[in-house]
Amino acid sequence: MTRALVTGAARGIGAAVAARLCAGGIDVVLADIDEPAVAEQARALGQTPLVLDVTDFERVAREVPALGPFTILVNNAGVDDFDFFTDVTPARWRRVLEVNLEGVLACTHAALPGMQDRGYGRIVNIASEAGRIGAKGNAAYAAAKGGVIAFTKSIARENARYGITANTLAPGPVDTPLLHEMDPRAIEAVTRQTQLGRLGTPQEVAATVAFLASEDAGYITGETLGVSGGMALGG
Repeated sequence: MTRALVTGAARGIGAAVAARLCAGGIDVVLADIDEPAVAEQARALGQTPLVLDVTDFERVAREVPALGPFTILVNNAGVDDFDFFTDVTPARWRRVLEVNLEGVLACTHAALPGMQDRGYGRIVNIASEAGRIGAKGNAAYAAAKGGVIAFTKSIARENARYGITANTLAPGPVDTPLLHEMDPRAIEAVTRQTQLGRLGTPQEVAATVAFLASEDAGYITGETLGVSGGMALGG
């Protein structure tokens, strides 16, 4: 049976991705640092919960292979910290980089050997349009997501010989709990930057993840696909 690991799966995009993959008959391990929330989400789907801090490299290296091997990895776990960069302390930007970038490295490092052994794998990393066009009041987040995009391209190059594809999604403003941590005026501003003039939904992102994780997407690798209502097109 195809087995997937989805990080940050307790809510928002991660929960929608887990539900979409599960509906397609895929065995899903839902990973999240929030134990009650991920347990509830996994129970609702009849799938396996994993309490996991993606910044804990040793634990990731131990527990991910133990629950694998995985044929699909969706690196979705993320945090944000909204502020102008001169007001952000090193401790704050390190946390953003640790979760959003180093967490992707850690989980990929743990899941890749199993994919290589099987000669097949699908890696989908959730970045952000901020990683491509920058973001006011979100410099560290944009830097981390830009790093995810570059990392994914490198993994695609290294692992094509194993039958493994690696792609990135770059969502724009999506109606999630994380987005609503922003000031409402900021949400209105980023929504206006989209061509469609609205927020995306977690389900719209999940549908794209499901495609890139499927066999139908076997000739797509190293790409960054915007799911952002045309945000990257500019005004």
